[in-house]
Amino acid sequence: MLVLFETAAGYAIFKVLNEKKLQEIDTLWKEFETPEKANKIVKLKHFEKFHDTTEALAASTALVEGKLSKGLKKVLKKIIAKEAHEQLAVADAKLGGVIKEKLNLSCIHSPMVTELMRGIRSQVEGLISGLPAREMAAMSLGLAHSLSRYKLKFSPDKVDTMIVQAISLLDDLDKELNNYIMRCREWYGWHFPELGKIITDNLVYCKCVRRVGDRRNFSTFDFSELLPEEVEEEVKAAAEISMGTEVSEEDIENILHLCDQVIEISEYRAQLYDYLKNRMMAIAPNLTIMVGELVGARLISHAGSLLNLAKHPASTVQILGAEKALFRALKTKKDTPKYGLIYHASVVGQSTAKNKGKVSRTLAAKTALAIRYDALGDDSSAEMGVENKAKVEARLRHLEEKGIKRISGTGKALARADKYQHKSEVRTYDPSGDSTLPRKIKIEEVEVEPEDSTVKKKKKEKRAWTMALAAEGPAGELEVVEEEETEPVKKKRKKMKKIKSEEEEEPEPSTSTAVEMPKKKKKKKVKVKIEPEDD
Repeated sequence: MLVLFETAAGYAIFKVLNEKKLQEIDTLWKEFETPEKANKIVKLKHFEKFHDTTEALAASTALVEGKLSKGLKKVLKKIIAKEAHEQLAVADAKLGGVIKEKLNLSCIHSPMVTELMRGIRSQVEGLISGLPAREMAAMSLGLAHSLSRYKLKFSPDKVDTMIVQAISLLDDLDKELNNYIMRCREWYGWHFPELGKIITDNLVYCKCVRRVGDRRNFSTFDFSELLPEEVEEEVKAAAEISMGTEVSEEDIENILHLCDQVIEISEYRAQLYDYLKNRMMAIAPNLTIMVGELVGARLISHAGSLLNLAKHPASTVQILGAEKALFRALKTKKDTPKYGLIYHASVVGQSTAKNKGKVSRTLAAKTALAIRYDALGDDSSAEMGVENKAKVEARLRHLEEKGIKRISGTGKALARADKYQHKSEVRTYDPSGDSTLPRKIKIEEVEVEPEDSTVKKKKKEKRAWTMALAAEGPAGELEVVEEEETEPVKKKRKKMKKIKSEEEEEPEPSTSTAVEMPKKKKKKKVKVKIEPEDD
């Protein structure tokens, strides 16, 4: 029986010398206590060494996935040519099935084989001759690192540490340049103050000062390489009538030395920017297309690495760099910031102040996808970044044009908007207002309902109310007061007329002069008995 044993250095095939001892699984470990005992059980038949770590990584990944690599296939073909009748013991049953299918070689995988592999691994240095222990350890360590990178889909070529250092150095150079240029302008401004207002470009200013020196040389110097003709004439005219003070040659030398420093730092900054641009396109091409080289590098630097940045959600990418404002807003219970470093992206800068928050949220969502694709993807193409940036720009145009999207359906087609029609009333001039003649005013007759009908309505409403109380209230007696309405005014007047007419007809003197007035009707109390309903 043959045994296929994989190591970090290569493939080893052993021949089992005593198969009877393999049947005793519980005591098999005793046969591998020393290299001498192990050599009595198994013997090395063939060893195929790997040429480099790349080949070892390819073989290891094939074994992990249960596939048959090219190197292993060649080794097994050599064995089949010599000993095709032998069985092959393998550590992986899946790999044994593939070997049996492609090479027609019978394979064995059992607990006995597992215990045998454990014994060979414990004495591998003594069983494989010509392989030092130090070399074996180094190859194992290198293969372990390579396999870990492969499992994480991490490429050693994508080293983002250079980007972090480059963007930090670029920011430091910008600060130093600003300080040097400010000092140079103030220093030379005592000698020639008008030059600072005429030449606004800092680098051109330092180059002019470096070439000329004293302002008296401006009238004879040729500035055709640095300045246009109009500015050159203005500078020469200002040099003749300058209000600056005279300075010594030693002062001019120090100013010229400072100008040399500014020019050198500016040239190095341009070179560093080109280097950063190339590194960003190599490591994170999709991120570079989405937000630009500088913003992308600052995001990576702020997160620590590209892999750490890929772990952040889109909401964190959106406000990355505005942590101080975020925690201040949470502490004071005010509105949180809408953007951080992503604010300096060109797409956000193109939008209006009203739409910057929406555009930055959309850009952060697409940028998060691009970052993950760059950090964990196998492909290094920038097609995804181009597509996502086109979507963000389309969203920006939609917000700027204030287009109305259709809610139902796909949501991509614009809703139909009806044509606007002006429906305001057109008032014409009324000539009747010009007439000064008196006009007849029509009086509309308003029908007044008699009071009797209102009185009857009120009575009906009260009766209905009392009946409702009687139905809903508890069992017992309820006293309901009904007030009889006073008679209408017209009836009172008629009665008064009848009384007066009777007094005039009677000739007999009346003992009482008082006129009998109609008696007021008293209020009646109505008792309503409510019997409880039988269930």
